[in-house]
Amino acid sequence: MKKVELANVKPYLAPKHFDMRSMKLQGTEETGATKFWMGMSYFLPGGGAEYAYEDSPTEKIYFIIDGEITVKSKTETFVLKKNDSLFIGPNEGREMINETNEIATVLVVISY
Repeated sequence: MKKVELANVKPYLAPKHFDMRSMKLQGTEETGATKFWMGMSYFLPGGGAEYAYEDSPTEKIYFIIDGEITVKSKTETFVLKKNDSLFIGPNEGREMINETNEIATVLVVISY
């Protein structure tokens, strides 16, 4: 087991994201996890991620801790609110945006 205290976590820059701050909480380097990593993302009002094309073989789960995030694929739009979660399968493209005036806090789990 390995405990991670938020005070000791370092931020990282996520590619194609804007007006967002993120921290990697769990992962190979942080705790030795080999199947997935987990991060916490804070999206400012208007913040989000540009469309990520269908070239990512990883599985992703977004869990909304607070606020609201809109996630769009080419064919669907999901408005995720507090305690909602979304699974994104391998090679599914998506974009996301915080369309509100409140900060959105999202727990992100991604497979390696």
